[in-house]
Amino acid sequence: MANAIYPSFKALALGLGIGVGTKPTGTLKMALIDTNDYTYSAAHDYWDDASAGVVGTPTAIGSPTTTSGTLDGADVTFSAVTGDPSEAVIVFLDTGTASTSPLVCYIDSGASGLPVTPNGGDITVTLNASGILSL
Repeated sequence: MANAIYPSFKALALGLGIGVGTKPTGTLKMALIDTNDYTYSAAHDYWDDASAGVVGTPTAIGSPTTTSGTLDGADVTFSAVTGDPSEAVIVFLDTGTASTSPLVCYIDSGASGLPVTPNGGDITVTLNASGILSL
């Protein structure tokens, strides 16, 4: 699977750009994903569709920014991670409710630190220097 922006997020972003829809609020987070337990699907739209593959605890992305259509943020450190190997990450907007937390993108390449096998220590995912995604 190649990196992908969820189609539902593209629709949300475009809709907000032309004044259609309500902007969800929440915390931009990243989750480590075991691809044996989760397979990317363009039909997935909210965190409840993907949370079965999470390893450790989803973590907020510090200093999120958007500039000229590019989403960026600080590298993410997951603390004291145990569990299955992780081959990917998912970025999502955590609204506090899994069924209303929009999935943003799926990343399995271009981020340093993946794949990783947890050993109880911290895991840092270094984001691509050109940003998390561009529309």
